[in-house]
Amino acid sequence: MPIASPSRSSVLCRRGFGQLAVGAVAACFAGGRLAHAQGNTAIRFALDRRFDALTAPFLAAQDKGYFGTEGLDVVIEPGNGARAMLQRLAAGTQDAGFGDINALIRFRDENPSADLKAVMIIHDRPGYAVIGRKSRGITTAPTSLEGRKLGTASIDASFAQWPIFKSLNKIDDSKIRVETIGLPVREPMLASGEIDALFAFGPSTAVSLKARGVPGEDIVLMDMADHGLLLYGSAVIVSGKFAAAKPDAVRGLVRAVMRGVRDTVVNPGAGAQSVLRRNESAQADVERDKLAAVIERNILTPYVRAHGLGGIDLERWTQALDQLVLAGSFRDKARAGDAFTDAYLPPAGERMF
Repeated sequence: MPIASPSRSSVLCRRGFGQLAVGAVAACFAGGRLAHAQGNTAIRFALDRRFDALTAPFLAAQDKGYFGTEGLDVVIEPGNGARAMLQRLAAGTQDAGFGDINALIRFRDENPSADLKAVMIIHDRPGYAVIGRKSRGITTAPTSLEGRKLGTASIDASFAQWPIFKSLNKIDDSKIRVETIGLPVREPMLASGEIDALFAFGPSTAVSLKARGVPGEDIVLMDMADHGLLLYGSAVIVSGKFAAAKPDAVRGLVRAVMRGVRDTVVNPGAGAQSVLRRNESAQADVERDKLAAVIERNILTPYVRAHGLGGIDLERWTQALDQLVLAGSFRDKARAGDAFTDAYLPPAGERMF
């Protein structure tokens, strides 16, 4: 099976060997892992992050053989940020991926020749958040961030929406110190009190902080969606070239992912095990609780329960585009905003939960 990597070499990991019966193999390469599913049509699938709870629906679809059932041979590769993932799709080194749809909108505007589109919304409610501690003076009021020290990674999707959030909530950022820090040290720095709050994917980060010993009653989860932000979150994204050449494969990909989402909704614990097979540093109970929180807060929203998973509300989409202007004007707003298509989604009745 081809593996999307420079040397194309791989060895079987012991933790993935037990999954051969269901057609899933975990492969180690250069200290990382690439996840495989056997089938016919090859799809190189890029994540915007490492293997963790947010990627569990894709890994579950692979472990259960859902991609193979659709006639697909899928390679799932971890990544490091939405922009890097989008660049890989635009360059043709990957065919599809999972990442932030607002990063996609900006990418389309900055790269007029890039033909990438979202085909399935996974996070109807975005996870953009500021997470702080009551003991450091943070409350649920956005203005409580004034006079505080906030930490963010340079590639963090939540921080990308900070201009919108502070504008909507009339925050005086001249009274705020924002420090750029590495992803691995964000949570430890908040846990140790070196920063007062951080930008991150809210529900999963709150679970991680509890696992680090921060008392739950001391954690303040300031979801941007609770304070006026109308944006959508992460989505399945495909290259236009691949979609034009193999539209049935894209439809099959979406159906398989939908089944993976259903499985993780029913059994988050099993979804967490799919993560552990590929990420030995992950903890089963932590990933399970992260996944359950993301399902409840970001995936199965009231809109999704009423209309089904994967699509958009056009009025909200238009309003979201208007909000994105608060973070910077578009060169071509119409082209940038043409970043989603429902052409590959199953009928609404098959997307209900």
